[in-house]
Amino acid sequence: MKLNIFNNDNEVLTALAEHFVNVGNEAIASKGKFSVALSGGSSPKKLYELLASSYADKLDWGKVYFFFGDERNVPQTHPDSNYLMAKKALFEPLEISTLNIFPVDTSLEPKEAAQKYEEEIEEFFDEVELSFDLVLLGLGDNSHTASLFPFTPVLHDRTPGVKEVFLQDQQVFRITMNAPLINEAQHIAFLVYGAGKAIAVHHVLEDDEDIEEYPAQLIEPIVGEIEWFLDTAAAANLKEE
Repeated sequence: MKLNIFNNDNEVLTALAEHFVNVGNEAIASKGKFSVALSGGSSPKKLYELLASSYADKLDWGKVYFFFGDERNVPQTHPDSNYLMAKKALFEPLEISTLNIFPVDTSLEPKEAAQKYEEEIEEFFDEVELSFDLVLLGLGDNSHTASLFPFTPVLHDRTPGVKEVFLQDQQVFRITMNAPLINEAQHIAFLVYGAGKAIAVHHVLEDDEDIEEYPAQLIEPIVGEIEWFLDTAAAANLKEE
């Protein structure tokens, strides 16, 4: 694990954009394509906007294949849709072909949507190990990542897959890659900044293991690399940097 700590959010975003492009170019050079699982939220939106502008000419975007680490159970036209956010911030500005984009089919019932998405991922990798070149992750105030929320059954999955998750407190479903699937990735990158994340960062990185309380502790790549991209505010509660 590598911690990258920067002075402010702009430096964090720039560093992660550089990492994204470097990993992408390495993957394309070695196998002709780059597979990435995106995360949702306001922080990744800024990253995607940066990639679509300052980094538009630094990657062969026609060889990049986009998946989603998780998705809300809403129509793809809904303001809360991770797909819609990425479409506006990244896909449309870069004119990404729809053949390169794999959104979750949220028109289906959650369980069916999860099963179909798992099948699409398996078909994409075509009997090769289900290993994304890069998985982007965020971190919630409650130490969740993707849609791996505290005290949900998906936290106990042992085989790579995609699952529906019901959030009791919100009475909503989400669809998420589980930890075993994320952990197969070649590169995993957490994007976390702001003082509001400092406690969660400390819990995940320095507290005793408690996956029920701090689900992001589940993210431990099997053979790949994990890097955290933090600002000083998010890293403020860490004893060891």
